[in-house]
Amino acid sequence: MRLDSAEPTVDREKQEPKQIDFLKQIQPILAKRCFACHGPDQAEGGISFAEQASAFATADSGDHAIVPGDQDASMLLTRILTDDASERMPPEGDPVSAAEAKLLSQWIAAGAPWGKHYAFEPMAEVAPPQVDDPLWNQNPIDAFLYKSLDDVGLKPNAMADRRTLVRRAYYDLTGLPPSPAAVEEFLNDESPEAFAKLVDELLQSPHYGERWGRHWLDLVRYGETNSFERDNPKINAWKYRDYVIRSFNEDKPYDQFVREQLAGDELDEVTAESLTATGYYRLAAWDDEPVDRVQARFDEMDDLIMTTGQVFLGLTINCARCHDHKIDPIPQTDYYSMLAFFEDVTRYADRGTEPANNQIDITSPELKARYHQNDVARREIESAMRTIEQAGIVKMAAPDQRATEGPRPERDKILNEKLKDHLSADQWTEYQSLRDALSQNQRELKELPPRDAVMGLAKYTPKPAKTFVMFRGNPHSPGDEVQPAFPEIFESTIPEIPARSDVARADAFNNRSLGRRRVLADWIVTEDNRLTARVMANRIWQFHFGRGIVRSSNNFGQLGTPPTHPELLDWLAQTFVESGWKIKAMHRLVMNSRAYQMSSQSHATGVATDPGNDLFWRFDPRRLSAEEVRDSILAVNGSLNPQVYGPSFYEKLSAEVLAGQSRPGQGWGTSSETERNRRSVYIHVKRTLLTPLLTAFDFPDPDLTCEARFATLQPGQALSLLNSDFIHEQAAKFAASIDAAAVNNDEVVRRAITATFARPASEGEIADGVNLIASLETAPGMTRQRAVGLYCLTVMNWNEFLFLD
Repeated sequence: MRLDSAEPTVDREKQEPKQIDFLKQIQPILAKRCFACHGPDQAEGGISFAEQASAFATADSGDHAIVPGDQDASMLLTRILTDDASERMPPEGDPVSAAEAKLLSQWIAAGAPWGKHYAFEPMAEVAPPQVDDPLWNQNPIDAFLYKSLDDVGLKPNAMADRRTLVRRAYYDLTGLPPSPAAVEEFLNDESPEAFAKLVDELLQSPHYGERWGRHWLDLVRYGETNSFERDNPKINAWKYRDYVIRSFNEDKPYDQFVREQLAGDELDEVTAESLTATGYYRLAAWDDEPVDRVQARFDEMDDLIMTTGQVFLGLTINCARCHDHKIDPIPQTDYYSMLAFFEDVTRYADRGTEPANNQIDITSPELKARYHQNDVARREIESAMRTIEQAGIVKMAAPDQRATEGPRPERDKILNEKLKDHLSADQWTEYQSLRDALSQNQRELKELPPRDAVMGLAKYTPKPAKTFVMFRGNPHSPGDEVQPAFPEIFESTIPEIPARSDVARADAFNNRSLGRRRVLADWIVTEDNRLTARVMANRIWQFHFGRGIVRSSNNFGQLGTPPTHPELLDWLAQTFVESGWKIKAMHRLVMNSRAYQMSSQSHATGVATDPGNDLFWRFDPRRLSAEEVRDSILAVNGSLNPQVYGPSFYEKLSAEVLAGQSRPGQGWGTSSETERNRRSVYIHVKRTLLTPLLTAFDFPDPDLTCEARFATLQPGQALSLLNSDFIHEQAAKFAASIDAAAVNNDEVVRRAITATFARPASEGEIADGVNLIASLETAPGMTRQRAVGLYCLTVMNWNEFLFLD
């Protein structure tokens, strides 16, 4: 039997039972190749490979798909290896490869040992191994990785050089290049603790929060507009962005960070900051004129469930909206039980009354009192004025009396012209005094500090409807009622939902929510939740090493990528919890490992044994992210504005780009050059008009949670860094920053390379640079100033500038 004419047969007679990892090697094959017909959603022929019992059961035909220890009796192998196209499985799509068939055969020969999917099991208590190299025993991370490499006969790379390490650390923690002075300071520090000291210093930089906050903004699909045709701005959305950046800078415990976003209005102590965190619920796209309002609401709730499930739990709960999950053991009832936690969440807005739902007044009690006093005084003055006005109006002619009962302008006109004639002298004097008092009251109002508001859950559904399972996901076809509950795979107890009277308390912010989201948030960050700590520990690893121990960091389910080092992942997750959920502690742990400090150098043995570097035998080089490219350009030419926090700014865009909007000329403001020199994280994120330079370098779609950015290499990047107005403006500033006009070409090259790469220029680079400038100067109409500017532009296009080892 064979798979096809191009692939070899599997010789069962010579097949020796081997130790096979079910979760890593077998379960992904079954999920990918078999679940469509034999999965949790349907079991054709009476066989489902979703669970052990159903996989080993007798099929409708009387045969067994899997007979542990007996390859010949296992119809699974017979059907995937048959030459008969009408019998071969799977019936559609790519056939099972020879390598996959070999693994399945070895697994069955070994007794078909089954294992529950790792992510659905509680975290295991793991002790770091002891390895034969004492240097790789000093940090538990190193011991785990060294053992996995040793098992396949590989050794980890040597340490990277110090110049590489300082650049790696700066970009990793701040997203900015180190200055030449910072590099020299590190190189001159011969202390064994030099790198640890550098890491600590960078973690104290306010730019740390900008870099790592941006990772989180990718996950929660941060945008500052509503999308759809009008794509109007979300008022105060930038304050949520600043909340995220500030939370990272302050090393806020992750469990608190989660609670604030999911239930910041329901905490024991509700603060302006925790209310700002509820902006999480207002980040998604919003259709201000849906055809079907009920459908629109459920679509928005689905987006919320998708984001919450994937970001915090690494689960695609959203796949169970219309039917039981096709792959994971998540029934449709789990989806709607999750939705029940969010039943009091209102839509972003009702058209025409947008601020009511999404703008929370967080003005201080003292300032609120001053506004209240001013308002009370105004009403008293106006009441006294109306009494006098009425005394005069009753003496006026009937037409004038009727005019004062009409629109305000007509009333004011009559009063201004005729009121004095119908009042006594004392009445008129008192009226004039009241008018002066009203003017003074208005001046005092203008002098008061402005009231403060944030985007968040400003309004709740007063009486949430019951939650029903919707037949095939149709919101107009309700089925059985469900209550708030956690997904079945967690085997958790039924949550106790507080009575509304227990939650509604008259605090400073008039909290009147249901309290359900607090229950959900508390459960998500319990120490024994089997996914939350794993998911975040994996993300921290991912953003340090370029990909996670679980590469599919938003999907820990059965179609996700299995962890390359499950024991290490569990150890990191437990360490994370034991640290008090402190992210900076994890940075120190990871970055002070030899694994993090390894060279990125490739070699034939490693590539042959582990081409994907799954075992981390070297450090993976990477291209700079979109923001890092733009921010680095501003940093090396000295124009970067380091201001942290504050409203977003508008990048300067060409008329052609602006004309591409659905409503050309609307929704994009103008910012000063000083503002435009701020870091890219502060650029206004308009969903239908993303900044072209950033999109060329794979800025994510803000409509969907982004677990990991693409890192493409495509012509648009080169065109942006060679031909855009932005790069030419910055190149001219770069030339001016190194005083290129006042020095010879040799010195221009030396200064440009030192400023860009924080290292001396080589003799070859100097010679090439001088020749390039000289050749540019001979072009018709080319000034020397323009020539050195173009040379500076080329330096910012070098691979050394755009890639990080």
